[in-house]
Amino acid sequence: MNLVARDQKVIWHPYTQMKNALTPISITHGEGVYLYAEDGKKYIDAVSSWWVTIHGHAHPHIAQKVAKQLQTLEHVIFAGFTHEPAVTLAERLLPLLPGQQEKAFYSDNGSTAVEVALKMCLQYWNNKGNTTKKKVLAFKDAYHGDTFGAMSVSGRSIFTNPFAELLFDVEFIDLPTAENISNLQSKISNLKSELACFIFEPLILGAGGMLMYEAKYLDQLLAACTENEVLTIADEVMTGFGRTGTFFASEQLSNRPDIFCLSKGLTGGTMPMGLTTCNAKIFEAFLSEDKLKTLYHGHSFTANPVACAASLASLDILLEPATLANIKRVEAQHRQFFEQIKGHPKLRNVRQTGTIIALEWETGNDTSYLSGLRDRLYTYFLTKGIILRPLGNIIYILPPYVISNDDLAYIYRTIQQALDEI
Repeated sequence: MNLVARDQKVIWHPYTQMKNALTPISITHGEGVYLYAEDGKKYIDAVSSWWVTIHGHAHPHIAQKVAKQLQTLEHVIFAGFTHEPAVTLAERLLPLLPGQQEKAFYSDNGSTAVEVALKMCLQYWNNKGNTTKKKVLAFKDAYHGDTFGAMSVSGRSIFTNPFAELLFDVEFIDLPTAENISNLQSKISNLKSELACFIFEPLILGAGGMLMYEAKYLDQLLAACTENEVLTIADEVMTGFGRTGTFFASEQLSNRPDIFCLSKGLTGGTMPMGLTTCNAKIFEAFLSEDKLKTLYHGHSFTANPVACAASLASLDILLEPATLANIKRVEAQHRQFFEQIKGHPKLRNVRQTGTIIALEWETGNDTSYLSGLRDRLYTYFLTKGIILRPLGNIIYILPPYVISNDDLAYIYRTIQQALDEI
């Protein structure tokens, strides 16, 4: 049997109805922005393989650093032990984060980074002796992950429906706008005795449909949280490491979050890793002679040395002038395409922030994730050698920063052809 046939005998793929799933594409290797299939076809990875591969595939610098680390220390329990890659990564990364982030807590992925952040906030108030601040504030269309805490603070959707009765109660609000910001601020004030924290994806709600909103209104929400003693969590799992045009989306805010959640581009897409950082205020609430005030949370692969080495190598590349120039170049190309395509009669909306551009197809009332258009668009672009994974009737380009202008132009042209043909 070939690899696909073997796959279909033993594999259960994510976000996939296996009863009628499209045949998976067997990838043999990657290089830069390209993925190469077993049949010889080449694909442009226009979504960075679920938003993780920020520097392109098989980057030699990351591969070299990972290989070197594997020859010295592959893993060690992180309770009671430490190692150079974990300490160095925290030393290098914390100063880059907006606000005075002082401590780093390692985990495995974006969902676990969110779980840690939520537990930090809820236990913070418990450690302080406050037993009323137990509720979380979040956006209605948010997505923070697929573990139970992360699902609870995510918008209710087809992803969460089977588990609705098991999720804890959350206060959901609309994205802030000029029209509703005053009401949202009042809501925070009215609920201040109950709210433990506010978790948000800054500037862009990813899986919710690449929904974009203005930094100034988020700033006003954060100011209201600070005024009413509500802790704040920036989920920068997707927006971090250059995606919005700055290293972190929160750099575009005046008010700084108490906690950051990071993953995806953290290792340059090389391997799983999660990171939750916090300021001194959060950390100090756990310092006590009372061992019951300990943050009892951990993972077997916490601070894995190889993942830390990959993260350090990815950070090396991110900070190079050439990478920063590429981010600005991709952003400029997207902006030009935005100006060219906006107002198209088949598009309900076009939006762009940093290296991300999203196009919402006009589909009448059928705008769900299960929109019939979704599979048609996905298949159409695959036949053209482009990996775009629509969110219902929304397609988006979120490429590795190394993508060339020629490849971007090809993607833009193909989108225009799809608009003509579909």
